[in-house]
Amino acid sequence: MEALIPVINKLQDVFNTVGADAIQLPQIVVLGTQSSGKSSVIESLVGRSFLPRGTGIVTRRPLILQLVYAPKDDREHRTAEDGTLTLDEWGVFLHTKNKIFTNFDDIRLEIEAETNRMAGSNKGICPEPINLKVYSTSVVNLTLVDLPGITKVPVGDQPEDIEAQIRNLVLKHICNPNSIILAVVTANTDMATSESLKLSKDVDPDGRRTLAVVTKLDLMDAGTDAIDILCGRVIPVKLGIIGVVNRSQQDIMNNKSIQEALKDEAAFLQRKYPTLANRNGTPYLAKTLNRLLMHHIRDCLPDLKTRVNVMVSQFQTLLNSYGEDVGDKSQTLLQIITKFASSYCSTIEGTARNIETTELCGGARICYIFHETFGRTLDSIHPLAGLTRMDILTAIRNATGPRPALFVPEVSFELLVKRQIRRLEEPSLRCVELVHEEMQRIIQHCGTEVQQEMLRFPKLHERIVDVVTHLLRRRLPTTNSMVENLVAIELAYINTKHPDFHKDAALVSSLLKNAEADQVRPSKRHISASSNTSTGSTILPSEQNQKAVNNREEPPVFNNEQSKEAQANHWLLSNLLPQVKSDSTSGNSIDGSPVRYRDGSPIPNPTPSPNSVSDLQRGSPQQKPVNLLPEVPMQTSRKLSDREQRDCDVIERLIKSYFYIVRKSIQDSVPKAVMHFLVNYVKDNLQSELVTHLYKTDHIESLLNESEHIAVRRREAADMLKALTKAGHIISEIRETHMW
Repeated sequence: MEALIPVINKLQDVFNTVGADAIQLPQIVVLGTQSSGKSSVIESLVGRSFLPRGTGIVTRRPLILQLVYAPKDDREHRTAEDGTLTLDEWGVFLHTKNKIFTNFDDIRLEIEAETNRMAGSNKGICPEPINLKVYSTSVVNLTLVDLPGITKVPVGDQPEDIEAQIRNLVLKHICNPNSIILAVVTANTDMATSESLKLSKDVDPDGRRTLAVVTKLDLMDAGTDAIDILCGRVIPVKLGIIGVVNRSQQDIMNNKSIQEALKDEAAFLQRKYPTLANRNGTPYLAKTLNRLLMHHIRDCLPDLKTRVNVMVSQFQTLLNSYGEDVGDKSQTLLQIITKFASSYCSTIEGTARNIETTELCGGARICYIFHETFGRTLDSIHPLAGLTRMDILTAIRNATGPRPALFVPEVSFELLVKRQIRRLEEPSLRCVELVHEEMQRIIQHCGTEVQQEMLRFPKLHERIVDVVTHLLRRRLPTTNSMVENLVAIELAYINTKHPDFHKDAALVSSLLKNAEADQVRPSKRHISASSNTSTGSTILPSEQNQKAVNNREEPPVFNNEQSKEAQANHWLLSNLLPQVKSDSTSGNSIDGSPVRYRDGSPIPNPTPSPNSVSDLQRGSPQQKPVNLLPEVPMQTSRKLSDREQRDCDVIERLIKSYFYIVRKSIQDSVPKAVMHFLVNYVKDNLQSELVTHLYKTDHIESLLNESEHIAVRRREAADMLKALTKAGHIISEIRETHMW
């Protein structure tokens, strides 16, 4: 059991060398208000006066004090470079390495100098601890932490938030679950107002690791005593309450020794508290602390062993991630280039070891761009978007030229469908741009191992990014040109013999024939019922009337067997009648003969308006001349005729059919072009491109200059791993059978 505290002291030494707080070692934290006697209690435990003393705040940095029992035959602690130490007691500071202090006054001066160096010389505090190890033949094995006293009002150079700073510093140490809290309170003040007990209760509400020490028993007012306090009737403390009597400031000034002070303390307790004398005093406090610390270490040791093993594994992994020092730089550079190129390609192909699970990246994102983003964009483009019925009708008219067309002109279809196909070019180029952006982004997501190498060599990382970016930028115009050519190819030749389109064209043709047949059959029935004569000649309007109508609609062809055509074109005759000077009441011309068609059949005479009749009868000279070239009416202001409607429907259906064919082809060919000219080309040529630009003798040295940050982190990780490994060996030396 006695071997446990030296083990913790060894662990403390190991971790103090690397300055690590990761391992929370068992220790005793001395906590109290300013001038409550904390330093005096520690000096009494050591048996020597070595701490700075005085009024006001004196302890301004934490002091980690390790008391090591070193008998005369202890070779382990008494071995030094100049031989075996024969001293009864001596001290060693961590910051002075192997310098041995045999004079405790020199230890006090060193503590003051080190405090002033870090915290200033005018009452300032510093959280950085001072580590002191005291070897003696008259001490018990203990690890104590002396903290600055709790204060309220700043003095000297202390900042305004000195209370909060000291409180945070105290909490940092007492919140350690492996620490025992030694709460120092004074007997001449009300224990209920003790700040140290309040802080202890905050972090240790059950009181399982709190021990109270009552100082200044000899300074209580006359007629009062500390019986109730020492018996725990005022405030109970689980680990106990121990009273001590320290040296006064006058005793210190008179150089009263610790041994004399201990004798006076024993006499005072025997005289004032005879029933409690054997459970109070500094010697009893030292034994109690030693016992508590050993039991506490015994309870904490299994968890401590587990934590050390876990941290060894963690720091070994961390050190491996930083890599080893570079030996052969040429070989290292080639390895990094190969690893990066392999990782980049495997990210595209989806064979990387560290697959991203939070978002799509690499080849999966390129696939998403092809089939989701690009595909949905093409599907959202309507074949007739931006194309009105009047646009189609205008294109048909312009394609016929000066001659009226019997059929829908093919040129108008080709003109309109090309206009719609051009709309596919913009989303295709945008698809190339998105794939290019994703391949640029892969540089930052191509594997943890490569990322670590890139962080280790920042200049090499920068050059690799430049080379890959330049390669991608060089391939972008070629890919864009190919995609533009794919659209241009579709525009260059409208293949109306395409198998899919040919079916729709044949269907449209059959529908048109059926529509014409439906018009012819009712016309024959009407003629047979209303006319006794029929001729095979074609009824045509006069040449002059034909010219007047050309600007409004294509002239329909009248057949003598189709009297319905004459009725359907009644508007044409109404427009032509004013051009013929006739008798409005009899339907005759000016010379008295009836108005007839060329075959001699009479033309039905519509009922003229009264004004027109009177004008014709009178032959008014104010009659307006007939305008043979009327202005083209507003395209959106009139209703389309049946034939116009039919022609527009035909063109729309053909445009839709051919547009879907082209869109399907573009949707298939653009991803293939992007893969061939951009993605696969970069994959196949990336490593050779990197080697060509980076593997040069005069650049290798500068490219493999390691980041200073990584070098420092590697050194820290190596030191911590070494300390943890040593700590694991120290803990493993303890056998469970020796712990009791």
